[in-house]
Amino acid sequence: MGRRVYLDNAATTFTRKEVVDEMLPYFTDIYGNPSSVHSFGREAKKALETARERVAKALNAQSSEIFFTSSGTEADNWAIKGVALANQKKGNHIITTSIEHHAVLHTCQYLEKQGFDITYLPVDQYGLVTPEQVKEAITDKTVLISIMFANNEIGTIMPIKEIGAIAKERGVYFHTDAVQAVGNIPIDVNELNVDLLSLSGHKFYGPKGVGALFVRRGVKIHPFMHGGAQERNRRAGTENLPAIVGLGKAIEIAVEKLPEHAKQVSKLRDKLIKGIMEKIDYVHLNGHPEKRLPGNVNFSFEFIEGESLLLSLDLKGIAGSSGSACTSGSLDPSHVLLAIGLSHELAHGSLRLTIGEQNTEEEIDYVLEVLPDIVQRLREMSPLFNQKKGGQLYV
Repeated sequence: MGRRVYLDNAATTFTRKEVVDEMLPYFTDIYGNPSSVHSFGREAKKALETARERVAKALNAQSSEIFFTSSGTEADNWAIKGVALANQKKGNHIITTSIEHHAVLHTCQYLEKQGFDITYLPVDQYGLVTPEQVKEAITDKTVLISIMFANNEIGTIMPIKEIGAIAKERGVYFHTDAVQAVGNIPIDVNELNVDLLSLSGHKFYGPKGVGALFVRRGVKIHPFMHGGAQERNRRAGTENLPAIVGLGKAIEIAVEKLPEHAKQVSKLRDKLIKGIMEKIDYVHLNGHPEKRLPGNVNFSFEFIEGESLLLSLDLKGIAGSSGSACTSGSLDPSHVLLAIGLSHELAHGSLRLTIGEQNTEEEIDYVLEVLPDIVQRLREMSPLFNQKKGGQLYV
């Protein structure tokens, strides 16, 4: 097999060996149900609560404010639906943005059908909303503000601390989808004035199928699932203990390694961005040039269809994406790229390469060696390219 370069870390990461090693005994040796009162159950319960403490410490929260879920998507659904339904007497208005993950957007669209009023704030060309926009959108019926910490496609980091201060001042609950941020950006829920925060284990070298929702003490929220008394009567169902143990270990390592990780990954990101801009014409960097996730590189290439670009890269052993992994089966252009003002054509020609800690400078050099040739070959097949040579970027 030839060279293989994985640059789709925003879709998922590998699971660290230390994390897997910590999980393994909970499949075969410590397999009691955490709700059981016997010694097997107590042993499992202890592991569950240790993982909860690890997650809480990573966010500077209380362990009683951490609830385990099956994913970041579930955490988003629970935060939004749970707060909306529990606070209907106060109001029915929710504020979000036009570039949220579909876990947030589709949940908000569902609530619209149930009679809720949703404000979808527009973003600027970099994918940013301003705190002023949020402030102006708040009404006496607003029960929740839900704004992602960092965008999964273009990597733009939102002004979460400033928005949190406004939400606190106005007495409105503030949720942030921090799925892409945890492990990449330092997070202190108290300093940021965040009331609810979603995260997912497989984005920071933990296992898939496990996430968590931080719910600040005192927040009125409905239970997500009814049944047993698990997760303090808020989310019924026997806990996925091996995955939860893995999540706890992964977040502990991620926070410990964060400064070193961010520095290493940012260096490779900057090298890749600079190289693409120097070697290829008619390209557009999507997202904020500075306020962006350490490992995120997102470009649109004129006169090219993103799917062809991805398949050509895959043949060279390079894995990337043309948007979020959750929408890669869709033929529609990215809602994020359209929201920042790109045309349908340019949005269709996008490529997201997301760098992780396993990537090397040599791999970035390899991408910069093969990508220009692929782009050139695909453009030569495009009648538009031949017509528009020397033209301006159409955004």
